[in-house]
Amino acid sequence: MDYTINRVIADADFDTVDARTRAALTDKGFGILTEIDVKATMKKKLDVDMPYYRILGACNPKMAHQAIGIEPRVGAMLPCNVILREIEGGVEVSAVDPVASMQAIDNAELTAVASDVRDLLAKAVAAI
Repeated sequence: MDYTINRVIADADFDTVDARTRAALTDKGFGILTEIDVKATMKKKLDVDMPYYRILGACNPKMAHQAIGIEPRVGAMLPCNVILREIEGGVEVSAVDPVASMQAIDNAELTAVASDVRDLLAKAVAAI
């Protein structure tokens, strides 16, 4: 099973893809709760240079509320991480597959919510 939803945007500027990703997520009802600039963190903590790499913690409040109502401990698996990373020839965007990440919880109702979130994330990634 693939644990991510992936798309490569060829010949694209990292900041442009970042802005397009945020707009696509917003359009599908997601907000960004957390942001980690891995490139800057590695430079600061380890003095290591690396290509652009950013982790966005995306959350659809309606879906998160529904999932928490079904299984209160699901918050340990939230938010949905979306990464942007600079690769040769462009930028790759990868979003976690919520269905795959929720496999540890045996609950069909929660799996149905995760499936809805996966569909929204896939549509957002496709729209970038």
